[in-house]
Amino acid sequence: MFFCALSLFAQPAIQFENTTIDFGNIKEEGGKVTGKFVFTNTGNQDLLLTGVKPGCGCTAADYTKTPIAPGQKGYIDATYNPFNRPGSFNKNIRVTTNEQKFVDDPNTAPYLIYIKGTVEKREPTKYEIAGYKTGNGDVRIKENNIKLEVLNSESKSFSIQVMNFSSEESTFEPLNLPNYIIMEEKKSVKPGEETEINFRYDAVKKGEVGNSRDIISIQTQDVTEPKITLFIEVTIKEDFSKLTPKQLQDAPKAVLETLNLDFGKVEKNSSPTLQVKLTNKGQNPLFIRQLKPSNSVFSVTNDKNEIKKGDAATITVTLNSRTRKGVQNATIEIITNDPANSQLNLNCTGEILQ
Repeated sequence: MFFCALSLFAQPAIQFENTTIDFGNIKEEGGKVTGKFVFTNTGNQDLLLTGVKPGCGCTAADYTKTPIAPGQKGYIDATYNPFNRPGSFNKNIRVTTNEQKFVDDPNTAPYLIYIKGTVEKREPTKYEIAGYKTGNGDVRIKENNIKLEVLNSESKSFSIQVMNFSSEESTFEPLNLPNYIIMEEKKSVKPGEETEINFRYDAVKKGEVGNSRDIISIQTQDVTEPKITLFIEVTIKEDFSKLTPKQLQDAPKAVLETLNLDFGKVEKNSSPTLQVKLTNKGQNPLFIRQLKPSNSVFSVTNDKNEIKKGDAATITVTLNSRTRKGVQNATIEIITNDPANSQLNLNCTGEILQ
C-alpha cells in the first residue's frame, strides 16, 4: 500500500509559460512566422508530449519529442504561413501528454495553446491582375482543373487559356496524353501573348461509364516551372437516346434494398463490413458500371457485375478505421445501365472511436 501511494503521487505535470502568442501585424508576402511556447515539467516523473495537433493545415508545429525530466523545460514551435490568407487569424494547437488524466481517459480535453495575428494583404501580382493565379512560372494556364460531362457515344471539345508572361517564345507540348484525349493543335506563344489551347475528349475510345480523372502534363520553355499539370475530371454517362420504346420497356431496373448504411460506433484499427442487395427488377440483364465512394475511408466491392432478371448482387462496404477518427460520411455512387435510374447513391456513416 505504501508503494502504491507513492506511485499515485509520482506524476508528470506540464506548466506553460504562456498559452497565446500574438504575432501582431504581419505581411502576407513576408513568409512564415514562428512562435515558441515554452513549458516546464513541474511534476516528479518524466513528462512526454503524446500529441501536438494543429487545428488547421496552415499551422505547423515542431516540439520536444524526448522525455522532459522533472524541473526541465521543453518547447512547442508553432509556424503560420500567411500567404494567400489576408485578415485576422486565431488558431489553436491541441496538446496531450503522459499525465495520468490522459492515460485514464483518452477523451480528456487536450490543452489548447493559441497563435493569433493579422495578415496585411499584399498588392496583387501581374499574374493575378491578369487572372492567372495558378502556377509559379512566367508561362501559365488560367485554370488547371477541367470538368466535363459527356455521353459514352460522343467526344467533346474543351480548351484551356494560356498566357506567356516571359520575354521568350514558348511552346505547349503534351507529355502523357492517353489516346482518348487529343490536343487539336500545338501552340507556340509569343511573349505577352494570350491564347487558347484546344483539346478533345473521346468517350468512345475511353470505353467506360462513370466518373474518371486524368492528370496530364504539358511541357513549356518556362525556366521556373517548365511542366504544367492539368487535372481533368469527367463524368461519362451512358447514351440511352437510341433505345426503342420496346427496349425501354424491357430495360433492366436497378432497385437498392436500402439507401443508407450506418456502421454506428467503430473501434480504432478495425474493418467492419455491411452489405446491401442490388436487385434487377427489369427484363434484360443489369450491369454495374461503377462503384465509387466519395470518402477513401470506405471501400466497396461486389460479387457480380451482371445481374440477370430477378437476381441480385451483394455489395459489401468496408469502413477502414486505421487512419482516421471521428464521424465519417460517404456517398457511394452506383452506376448501372438502368436507363430510368442510371445512378443510385448509397449513403454511409460511422463514428471511429479514438
